[in-house]
Amino acid sequence: MAAFLQWRRFVFFDKEPLMERGEPAREFRCPGDSAISVCTSGRGSLVLGDIEGNIWFLSRILQFSSFQAYKLRVTHLYQLKQHSILVSVGEDELGINPLVKVWNLEKRDSSGNPLCTRIFSAIPGNKPTEVSCLTVHENLNYMAIGFTDGSVVLKKGDITRDRHSKTDVLPEGTYPITGLGFQQSGKQTHLFVVTTENVKSYNVSVKDFPAVELDNHGCSLHCSALCDPSQDKQLVVAGDDCVYLYQPDERGPCFAFDGQKQIVHCYRGYLLIVSKEKKTSKTDFVGGNEQSSEKQILTIYDLDNKFIAYTAAFDDIVDVLSEWGSLYVLTSDRKISILQEKDTQTKLETSDSEVHFDVETAIKVLRQAGYYRHAVYLADKHSHHEWYLKIQLEDIKNYQEALYYIGKLPFDQAERNMMKYGKTLMHHAPDETTELLKVLCTDYRPSGEPPAEREPVSRYKDKANSEEFISIFANNPRELKNFLEHMIQVQANSPQGVYDTLLELRLQDWAHEEDSQAKKQLQEDVMSLLKSGLFKAVFDKALVLCQMHNFKDGVLYLYEQGRLYQQIMHYHMQNDEYAKVIETCERYGEQEACLWEQALGYFARKEEDCKEYIGSVLRHIDRNNLMPPLLVVQTLAHNSTATLSVIKDYLINKLQQESDHIAEDERKIKQYREETKKIREEIEELKSSAKIFQKPKCSMCNSPLELPSVHFLCGHSFHQHCFESYAEHDSECPTCMPENRKVMDMIHAQEQKQDLHDKFQHQLKCSKDGFSVIADYFGRGVFNKLTLITDPLPGRTATVNIDVGLQRDLLIHTKRTA
Repeated sequence: MAAFLQWRRFVFFDKEPLMERGEPAREFRCPGDSAISVCTSGRGSLVLGDIEGNIWFLSRILQFSSFQAYKLRVTHLYQLKQHSILVSVGEDELGINPLVKVWNLEKRDSSGNPLCTRIFSAIPGNKPTEVSCLTVHENLNYMAIGFTDGSVVLKKGDITRDRHSKTDVLPEGTYPITGLGFQQSGKQTHLFVVTTENVKSYNVSVKDFPAVELDNHGCSLHCSALCDPSQDKQLVVAGDDCVYLYQPDERGPCFAFDGQKQIVHCYRGYLLIVSKEKKTSKTDFVGGNEQSSEKQILTIYDLDNKFIAYTAAFDDIVDVLSEWGSLYVLTSDRKISILQEKDTQTKLETSDSEVHFDVETAIKVLRQAGYYRHAVYLADKHSHHEWYLKIQLEDIKNYQEALYYIGKLPFDQAERNMMKYGKTLMHHAPDETTELLKVLCTDYRPSGEPPAEREPVSRYKDKANSEEFISIFANNPRELKNFLEHMIQVQANSPQGVYDTLLELRLQDWAHEEDSQAKKQLQEDVMSLLKSGLFKAVFDKALVLCQMHNFKDGVLYLYEQGRLYQQIMHYHMQNDEYAKVIETCERYGEQEACLWEQALGYFARKEEDCKEYIGSVLRHIDRNNLMPPLLVVQTLAHNSTATLSVIKDYLINKLQQESDHIAEDERKIKQYREETKKIREEIEELKSSAKIFQKPKCSMCNSPLELPSVHFLCGHSFHQHCFESYAEHDSECPTCMPENRKVMDMIHAQEQKQDLHDKFQHQLKCSKDGFSVIADYFGRGVFNKLTLITDPLPGRTATVNIDVGLQRDLLIHTKRTA
C-alpha cells in the first residue's frame, strides 16, 4: 500500500474559466434552466443530459445544439470514442420503465435530430428496477446495464440493431451496481462489475460467463473507472480510504488516498479524484455555534511517478469531462472551468523553482519531453545505468556509446545489462558487441579505470558464463563462431554448450562450403574438435549433429569411439561400399566375430556379382570356423547370382577337414583300444603278482629316496615328510590326484545324465505345456555341449583316456603302500 502523504505536489495544470467568444468577454454558462442530470464527452463534443429529457451538444467553438430525447428526463449517457454512436437511458413515462436508446450522430431523422437506430426497455424481464450505470464496448458488440437491485443485463451482438442482438442476464447479486467496464485481452472480453460491497470480473466471451471475485469491498456511484490503454485498462475503484487497481484475474496495487470519493476519472495516465473535504468555521459569532461548510477537492495524481500534479477546491462539481486535450469541470451553477496541462518545459521550470525532483522522476520527465541528451546526462551523473542505457538504445539509438558505457560498469552490472540488451546491440553493432563479450567472459576489467589504479590481472577473477550469451548471437552466426573460437582458445574449460555450438557451426559451414580446399580445411577443423575428447559426456548429441549434416568421417569416428562396430558395418552397407565392408570385418572382426556372418548375409542378398567379396568372407569364416557349412549354404541360397563355383573351394576344404577328423578319430579309437587292452593286462598283473618299487627319487622334491617312504601303484614315490606336507588324503597320490578328480567328476556327471534323455522325453510327452519343459531344460544347461570321458584330457598322456569302468577300477584299487 502506497500512502500519498509524502508525494511531492506540483501545479502542472492551469485553471481558467471557460469564456464566451467575442466582446465583451463573459464567463460561459450552459443554456437552459433545467438541472443537468448526466454528462459525457467524445467525438468532438461535450454531451449533457437534463431532467427534462433534453440532450445538449457543446462544440469546441462553444456552439450549443439540443434535441428532445425523452419526454421526462435523461438519466445516463455513454459516448463511444471510436464511433459516432451515443447510448442514452431515460424515461418517457411515469413509473419505473427506463428506456435505452441508441443514436447515430452522423445521420439525421426528418426533424434534423440524430437518428435513433434502436429503442428497448432496459429492465431485466418484467421486474421494475432503476438503472444505476451503463457501459458499451468500443467494438459495438457488447452493452452492459447495471441496476440498483444488483442485476446486470448484457446485450451481445450489434448493439445498434434489434435483430442481431441477444440479451443475457448475469447472476443477480444482492448489492446495487455502482460501476461497469469492459476490458479486451486478446480474444477474451471481460466485464468488470462493481457494487457497493464487492468487485467481480466476468468472462463474457465464454458460455455461462464464469466469474472471479476480485475483492470483498466496492465503492459508490461514479467512483470507478477504466485506466487508459497505456496502463493496460486496469479498473480503478476508489473507496473512502484507499484506491485499488484490478486486472480481470487479480487485484493490483493499492494507494492510501483518504477522503470521501465522489467522482473518479482517468486522463492521459493521470487519476482524477473528486472528494469531499469538511472544514469547520465559526460563522455564528452571536451564538458561538460551529457550522460545517463542504468543499469538493479535485486532485490529479500521477500513479506511475508518484506525485500530485494538481489540487484545487470547487463548489458542487457535477462532473469532469475530457475533450480537445483539456479537462472541463462542470459545476451545478452551469459554469465550466478548463484545466489545461502545462507543456514539458514549463513543468521543468516549475519543478526547479518550487521543489527538487528526485533523479528518477526528473529523468522520466526529460525523456517524455524529448530532452534525451539532458536525460542521459542526468542518468550518467547519478549512476542510473538502466535509464542511461534505455534512453541511449531506445531513443537516441547510439549503440556505440551504450557499449562503451557498459564496458565501464562493474562486472555484475555489465553482465546483467549485456544479458538484457545484448540482442539489440548485436543487431546494430555486431563486431563491437562480440569483442565486449569476449572480454566479459574471460578477463573483465572496467575500461574506465585509470591504469595506475588498476589491480593486478590475477586479482580479476570475474568471468561471465559464455554459454549464457550464446542466445544473443541468434541471427549472427559469423560473430558467434568468432566468439566461440576465441573462448576455446583462451579458456580450455569452457562450458560444454560452447563446444556443442561450435561443432554445429563448423558442420554447417562444411556442409555449405563449395570450394574444395576450404571444405577440406573445414573438415579437418571438425575432426580436430571431435578428437579433442570433449564430447564423451554428450556422445549422442555429437553423433546426431554429424548425422544431420551427413558428415561421414565424423559419424564413423564416433561409431569407432563408441565401439559401435555393427553401426560402422551398416553405414558402409547402406552406401554399398563393398571394400569398406570387408575392411571393417578385418579390422574389428576379432572384437565382434558376428561381423563376418553379417557381411556374408549382406553379399548374399546382392544381385550383382560379389564372388570376390563372398570368397574373401568364406575364407575367413573357414579359417576361424565361425559358421556351420549348412548355414553358409542356406545363406548363399538367397543370391541368385551365386553359383556352386563360389563355394566350391569352401565345401571341398570343409569336406577334406571332416575326412581328416574322421581319420584322426579312427586312429585314436585304435590307439585307445590298444591302451585299454594294455591297462587291463596291467591290472590283472597287479592283482596276481607283487609290485616292485624301484624308483630312486622322490616325485615331489626330486631328491634321492630315503626311508621312511611312501609308494603308490601308479608308480610315484615320496618321502614320508614330503607326502604328509602335500597330500590331502592318505589314500591318494598327490601327483595323480588332480587328474583323478577330474575323471571322477566326469564319471559322476555321466551317471547323473545317463537316463536324462528318457526322462526328458517322458516329461515332454506328459506335460500340457511342452515349451515350458524345453525352456526349463535350456535354463539348466542340459543342452549345452558335453565333455565326454573319452575326450583327450589336456596335459596328460593317452594312458588315462579309457572307458568309464576302467577308470573307476583304477581309482578304487589305488592304495598307499608303505
